[in-house]
Amino acid sequence: MGFAAAVKTCFSNYVTFSGRARRAEYWWFALFNTICAIVTHILDWLVGTNFTRPTPDGGVASTGFGIIYAIFALAVFLPALSVLVRRLHDRDRSGWWFWLYLIPIVGAIWLLVWMCLRGTQGDNRYGPDPLANRMA
Repeated sequence: MGFAAAVKTCFSNYVTFSGRARRAEYWWFALFNTICAIVTHILDWLVGTNFTRPTPDGGVASTGFGIIYAIFALAVFLPALSVLVRRLHDRDRSGWWFWLYLIPIVGAIWLLVWMCLRGTQGDNRYGPDPLANRMA
């Protein structure tokens, strides 16, 4: 699965939390999100739409993100969450394991390791192996 196919799959499965997602689908979509986040941050900076907050000395400081990034983040929140859940399903884990992100540092590392490991071979309780068709 290539970059464009992964992004298309993630957006076509916008809120599909069932089934399984290959590593390629997850990581290509993660790359897409990273690139788009950088571009939207730059656009916010160029256009001047960064959110600001007052500083103790009476000045104004940028919060680091703006309206363009906020719109992008809202648009990809559900597809990113659904591909994460489907990737956990590929590892034969419940989608509820995504709550590990709430454990500082350790939770994110734990999920990162799971996202890097190959999914279970063959069918599991979440569906058929997405690599089975490619290998056959």
